[in-house]
Amino acid sequence: MTNTKDVVRNLEKEMDNVTKDLRREFSTIRTGRANPAILDRVVVGYYGTPTPLPQLASVSVQDSRVLLVQPWDRNIVKDIEKAILKSDLGLTPAVDGAVIRIAIPPLTAERRSELTKLARKVAEEHRVAVRNLRRDANDLIKKAEKSEGLPENESRRLQEEVQKLTDKFIGQIDQLLAEKEKEITEV
Repeated sequence: MTNTKDVVRNLEKEMDNVTKDLRREFSTIRTGRANPAILDRVVVGYYGTPTPLPQLASVSVQDSRVLLVQPWDRNIVKDIEKAILKSDLGLTPAVDGAVIRIAIPPLTAERRSELTKLARKVAEEHRVAVRNLRRDANDLIKKAEKSEGLPENESRRLQEEVQKLTDKFIGQIDQLLAEKEKEITEV
């Protein structure tokens, strides 16, 4: 017999992973503030091997509008500069000896609007993921009710628990989206 308590416990873990993933994705969406996470997706050709920038250099915030990239290998400063220029971030790096400074320009109203739409799209994808997890859990509970003799009232109680978890995590996603929109629209 399927352990129905495990279904709910696993569901909560999986939904929590969805919100963690949303946080990670939101951290890569650029705002008007310097945030080292926006460079996480930049890939540098390091001796012919595509390598994520954070594996090749330390990225820190010099001040609220400037990122400082310090490569561990001085020979790849130009490669890192090229990779940042080629990325879709719209950033212009300035090489200063063995370090790279990246000034984060203020966002235009149009770019803020685009980023807000992107944040909403990402949030909706994560809401859908949570709803899909709910559907899968409810299917398991109904299957246990039919084939394994799970009492109907226990099945209903478990489905209500699944719905409460779904509401909780959708609420968290909405909260994260509201915070990100506020961060994007701040001037």
